[in-house]
Amino acid sequence: MATLKDVAREAGLTVGTVSRILNNRGYISSNAREKVDEAMEKLNYRPNEVARSLHGKSTNTIGLIVPHIKHPYFAETISNLEKQAYKKGYKILLCNSQSIQEKEKEYIDICTGNRAAGLILCSGTVDTKVFEKVDIPVITMERFLDNGTACVECDNKQGGELAARKLITCGCKNLLHIGTIGTIHMPADMRTEGFREVCQRENIAFVELSTEEEQYNNMKYDELLESVLRKYPETDGMFLSSDVMAAQALQVCRKLGISVPDQMKIIGFDDVNIASLTTPQLTTIHQPVKEMAEIAVNLLHDAVSGKLVPKRTVLPVCLIERETT
Repeated sequence: MATLKDVAREAGLTVGTVSRILNNRGYISSNAREKVDEAMEKLNYRPNEVARSLHGKSTNTIGLIVPHIKHPYFAETISNLEKQAYKKGYKILLCNSQSIQEKEKEYIDICTGNRAAGLILCSGTVDTKVFEKVDIPVITMERFLDNGTACVECDNKQGGELAARKLITCGCKNLLHIGTIGTIHMPADMRTEGFREVCQRENIAFVELSTEEEQYNNMKYDELLESVLRKYPETDGMFLSSDVMAAQALQVCRKLGISVPDQMKIIGFDDVNIASLTTPQLTTIHQPVKEMAEIAVNLLHDAVSGKLVPKRTVLPVCLIERETT
């Protein structure tokens, strides 16, 4: 069985250099990393992560906690995080919490107990007290923690403003916005705030609603949407806080005989693949998931290396116009 010394000899590097490369410590040239990768492949060498953890060293594993794995937004987020982590030499330990606090706490314990290099948290339900005793970097996406290491968000308020302005520009006079879960405070709530401020400033009639946790978990909004449109038949413009919700709004409009975009304009949020697969295609607010994932992994890597990292990073969003407006 090949050893670290064998890899170093094959790569023409010192054992210390190979060790730094495997542990992502300090500056590592791409040429040196390629030599080590080639040597490991040739010798069929695999680092013993269990042994590393037993010796008190962190592994090259990142714990990733998400509330959904089937939701299009989180599926895209996971894919981009894994891709960026791999570039930095990390592996992802994926934890699907289903927004259950007990599971989230258990997953955090598993990650810290197995000496993960750090955590990336994409869930909004984890109790912040859980992180008071976590001694590894914690990077959050779309949620700010006072006791977290760093946070990456998109400009949710800007997204709400862009959606309201677009609907008003399209001539809509009676707007409807359905936001995130009403009982849990999240950065996504700022979408509602931005939308509200523009409507009030432009003196446009609007109705503002939130969803329930069960609807979010099941991704089933059709009953809510149908009841709302029956209650407010004058609605001619809708801004939904996710593309999943917006896609279901299209289905409900078809069921009720409401023509989109002739009688109803619809805007979603996220710009995941579903937005371009509907008929008509969804106008939506593009959330820069790829860039957010890259920044999150870089922040974690820098924090692991002992560097100071910015506490909060907010990226701009933009409106992608398609056929529903």
